[in-house]
Amino acid sequence: MNQELSIIQLVLHASWVVQLVMLILLTMSVASWAAIFRKLFSLKRVKSLNDIFERDFWSGTSLNDLFAAASQNARAAGPMERIFASGMREYQKLRERRITDAGTLLDGARRAMRASFQREMDVVESSLSFLASVGSVSPYVGLFGTVWGIMHAFTGLASMQQVTLATVAPGIAEALVATAIGLFAAIPAVVAYNRFARDIDRVAIHLETFIEEFSNILQRNIGSGAMASPSGR
Repeated sequence: MNQELSIIQLVLHASWVVQLVMLILLTMSVASWAAIFRKLFSLKRVKSLNDIFERDFWSGTSLNDLFAAASQNARAAGPMERIFASGMREYQKLRERRITDAGTLLDGARRAMRASFQREMDVVESSLSFLASVGSVSPYVGLFGTVWGIMHAFTGLASMQQVTLATVAPGIAEALVATAIGLFAAIPAVVAYNRFARDIDRVAIHLETFIEEFSNILQRNIGSGAMASPSGR
């Protein structure tokens, strides 16, 4: 309790510039933790929806039935399902225009899926840049508060006739609190950024693999009037 009170006293007795730096760092820390929890639940939901659709995709259901379900469930669908829907939509539009060239049909579907893939990845990667900024900037903001606090402390000591450690220590301790808060904000943001970047890379690889597999399935179905299931049934 004495230690907690001493830290509070150090914050309260710091100069207004250092207090402003501490407030900014605490705000950044709270915002980064909110972004961390949002991204954690968001990635978990993305993985779950992708797994559910992939099971349905390989379950033997026809591509037309999968496309109808994806069109009705567009808002609640996961990235993989929306990529599938965009490819099927473009494929069917080209077929309706009486285009029979296999290369044109496949290329159009692949372009539509790649465009949808980029949109989905933009959404999945949201908040990563904020975490990277917090992790890289917070220590320097805290260091600025520390340097300013030490300058303020030594300026106040200039008028004293006798300077001892007891007179210097409080001012320096007040300034060092800013660096501590900066590290408190930066470390979780850096750890979370590295974790999420790795998870997002896995999601991207998973989606790109699906695009290639679905492209192969479309290529096999070109020339037939009906769309078979991905499993060939």
